[in-house]
Amino acid sequence: MHKDWPAMAGELSAAIKEVRLGSPEVMKSFSAMAAAATAGGALDTKTKELLAMAIAVAIRCDGCIAFHAKAALQHGATREEIMETMGLAIYMGAGPSLMYAAQAVEAFDQFAEKAAG
Repeated sequence: MHKDWPAMAGELSAAIKEVRLGSPEVMKSFSAMAAAATAGGALDTKTKELLAMAIAVAIRCDGCIAFHAKAALQHGATREEIMETMGLAIYMGAGPSLMYAAQAVEAFDQFAEKAAG
């Protein structure tokens, strides 16, 4: 199964914009929560994006994988860090997480290829 993760993120961004227009106060609050949750503190933003990737795999959220793979790359995550993060996600979620971990690595690789080329 091959998905185009950058395209998925773009399509979801357009759909999310519609939700933002229809529910502006909720989305304003959601955006503020996202900013607060991912801001650097005791854990840096890259580490938090890696955690978000593990959670996205564990809860089986394709859109979450797409957005957090892109964000992890933007904050300097390496493929090796993604692989260790996927190892933790697989440990915590067993077989179903393995299936999503494979997709998360594919997503990260696609965003990295797009950024490089």
